[in-house]
Amino acid sequence: MTERWLHVLNEGSADDQVAADLMACCSSRQWADRMLDQRPYADSNALLVASDAAIAALDDVGLADALAGHPRIGERPTGSAHEWSRREQSGVSTATAGVLEEIAAANAEYERRFGRVYLVCATGKTADELLAICRSRLGNDPQTEEGVVRIELAKITRIRLGRLLGSYDAA
Repeated sequence: MTERWLHVLNEGSADDQVAADLMACCSSRQWADRMLDQRPYADSNALLVASDAAIAALDDVGLADALAGHPRIGERPTGSAHEWSRREQSGVSTATAGVLEEIAAANAEYERRFGRVYLVCATGKTADELLAICRSRLGNDPQTEEGVVRIELAKITRIRLGRLLGSYDAA
């Protein structure tokens, strides 16, 4: 990974843009503030480790804010804020109408059971895989599922931070 964006993050001269960049990776203000507060980062690995720790430390409000930035699996997100979600969920773009209906039903059941959007790192997964994962997670107790959600959120955020670091390399 490039260290160019990391330098911008660490120097603090573009804090408004850096904060917006961070919020694009994880929509929790609590997470973004912690990431800003913990500067400087020695390297990209230190940034990723700090991100994982910040996600693990989110309170209920911070976690809800982070999840609010993610559309449901199988829905066609709109707007530039969801460009990464569209790319991450590309495996559902070829799903049949029947599979999309099953995913919608599984999403609804998940939300009834756990009171939050079904979050999974969808990168590289097919619609059938995402449906199977959702169905399997419905058997989790709420505490276990919260742990799984945090792990999945950390994976997604790592991927997005990696993209962000890489995008500055091309600039």
